[in-house]
Amino acid sequence: MTGPTPPAQAPVRTSTAPGPARRWARARGLVLGLGILLAAAVTLAALQAGDHHGRLDPRSADRDGSRALAQLLRERGVTTRVVTSAEEAAAAAGPRTTLLVTDPDLLGEPQRRAVRSAIDLSGGRTVLIAPSSLSLPDLAPTTHTKSFAHRNDLDPDCTLPAATTAGRAGTGDGLRYTTTHPGATACYPSDGHPTLLVLPGTTKGGDTVLLGSERPLLNEHLAEQGNASLALQLLGSRPDLVWYLPTLADMPADAPAEEKGLLDLVPSGWLWALLQLFAAAALAALWRARRLGPLVTENLPVAIRASETTEGRARLYRKASARDRAATVLRAAARERLAALVGVPPAQAHDPDTLVPAVTARLPQAAGPDTATTLFGTTPGDDAALVALADHLDALEREVRTS
Repeated sequence: MTGPTPPAQAPVRTSTAPGPARRWARARGLVLGLGILLAAAVTLAALQAGDHHGRLDPRSADRDGSRALAQLLRERGVTTRVVTSAEEAAAAAGPRTTLLVTDPDLLGEPQRRAVRSAIDLSGGRTVLIAPSSLSLPDLAPTTHTKSFAHRNDLDPDCTLPAATTAGRAGTGDGLRYTTTHPGATACYPSDGHPTLLVLPGTTKGGDTVLLGSERPLLNEHLAEQGNASLALQLLGSRPDLVWYLPTLADMPADAPAEEKGLLDLVPSGWLWALLQLFAAAALAALWRARRLGPLVTENLPVAIRASETTEGRARLYRKASARDRAATVLRAAARERLAALVGVPPAQAHDPDTLVPAVTARLPQAAGPDTATTLFGTTPGDDAALVALADHLDALEREVRTS
């Protein structure tokens, strides 16, 4: 004999969605790693912010900077002053001063006149780094360029004490010169044309040095051959050094702007690499390509009841406060069902002039305005009004079915 059957218990719904604590436990490792990387990037940027300046800048520790040379000059008692305008440079020049112009070709005509005035009147030394035919007519009229040298390291082959003491140096990766200036000293020749010229000045004790390459002044090459010795002797012959770094403001106003496209700014090596990557991608696509076959129906791994789908969509509408969308869906579905009941074509199911009279004719009593409002009314103002609208639609459909 068996006892009474226990009442069936309602199934317990369990949610497999991870809670906030579990989601945080999964994501905290990634968040922590990103935070460490961000902090490290900010720290490195802050530490290195003051070390990056322009090319040939005595404050820059980059490969193309000149801070190492500036420090060596300071150890030998030479005071270095950085200026960025020709007026400052000319005003600071004097018999006890070496004026270094790092990019003479960037100077406009007023700036070149100011530097030329310093060359003629200061009685000090002026060092011009790689001046070309753009600036030589104003700064050294008796001198002309002879294209580029073919070797980096050259022998002095002259009697200039600075060159003979330094010996072999890396002056050969820049311009070569030729001059008709009487008393000029030519050093470090390449194919018969010097890469270093020393021109006597018009004022006693003054001279102008033309150095065809910036290589001996750079941090990257300072320790090579006799570069350090040559740079120290050329720039350290006077107790004060004025380091003139021309800027874009020093360019002539009427200088033609060179227009470049996006591809002109990309190095040629990158273009070849991109072409090779494109060819490799095309070959991989041809290798792995497969023709698409016909569509195949496939059963879903889990069957979901229609009621659950409806409930889930309703919850989404409620969460988004999308009463307008919910009311539109309810009314559209009711109009389609009513149109089938009263014989209205599906194409005219959403036309109030056609559907409302047909539905009203099937009702036991006249309800034209209420029917039109129910099927084609405005958006409910709150959730209670939306529920009331659903009830009215059900009641209207029920009356049409039973009429």
